Amino acid sequence: MKVTQLTAPSLSAFRQTELPDPKAGRGEVLVHLRAATLNFVDVAIATGSFPGVPFPMIPVADGAGEVAAIGEGVIDLAIGDRVIPHFMSNWQGGAVTAHNVAAMRGITLPGSLAEYVVVPASSLVALPSHLDFIQGAALPIAATTAWNAVRSAQLRPGSVVVLLGTGGVSIFALQFAKASGATVILASSSDEKLERARQIGADHLINYRATPAWDEEVLKITGGRGADLVVETVGAATITRSLNAAAVGGTVFTIGFVGGTSSTIDLLPIILKSLRIVGNSTGSVADLAEAARAISAHHITPIIDRVFDMADTSAAYAELSAGGRHFGKIAIVH
Repeated sequence: MKVTQLTAPSLSAFRQTELPDPKAGRGEVLVHLRAATLNFVDVAIATGSFPGVPFPMIPVADGAGEVAAIGEGVIDLAIGDRVIPHFMSNWQGGAVTAHNVAAMRGITLPGSLAEYVVVPASSLVALPSHLDFIQGAALPIAATTAWNAVRSAQLRPGSVVVLLGTGGVSIFALQFAKASGATVILASSSDEKLERARQIGADHLINYRATPAWDEEVLKITGGRGADLVVETVGAATITRSLNAAAVGGTVFTIGFVGGTSSTIDLLPIILKSLRIVGNSTGSVADLAEAARAISAHHITPIIDRVFDMADTSAAYAELSAGGRHFGKIAIVH
């Protein structure tokens, strides 16, 4: 099979090669991958910012394809089924544990830049019928994370959500929040991106370059109340403002580190407002399945910014690592 390998922690270390086709064992399924999408964790691996990665390796956590062969004991799947392999196959459901997150596709296991991959049948989720393979490949990390963010704050009609930027998680969170009846405030440095966000449902828009104190603008928009949920996708550079923008009893769902990982935080706002700060490492297979069902029920279409061929993997990574240019997800087709 044709694969793209990452031979070293460098954006220039991708190579096209061929490896033997893998075989499905008991309880496993061979998936013919059709597309992949990138996440910042993929860039972190390719730039040496993620520890413990063995090289050479087949990168990219997220992908989608169709069942090509079925191992012994698999009874609920058929050849030709359109499926999405979950990022962490050990994490079937329930609370996160060290065992659950030990096996990660595109990190400790072969990723999605290959024609075929063998995965446990229990890690597969059906691709929503209205999505193509490229759109389906956007779900494992970004949609699961966004779904858990929305659930963490128990959104309902009238809830207020603040989103930072227009990456994959933020855009999925926008779509899920609007499906829940929430009001969405989205901040970006680009007026063009803000307009695109408005077109898919954002209620209030803040250009944080023109308005650096975007947290104060959130309080102004909400009449001083703040947001029930802030999806913190940046990190150290914005966490203090996120805490300020949150309402009493609100949730700050923190997933990002592109703006740094070390920050000095004033604990008083957290205490006085009884805030919940929720860290997240994607979610389980059950969470992905729930997100997929919500996407089907509300006929949500993932937003794909650009599509690259496998031969242009380096360019796809460069586009994501440049930061701030994409809207939604960047995909790679096989």
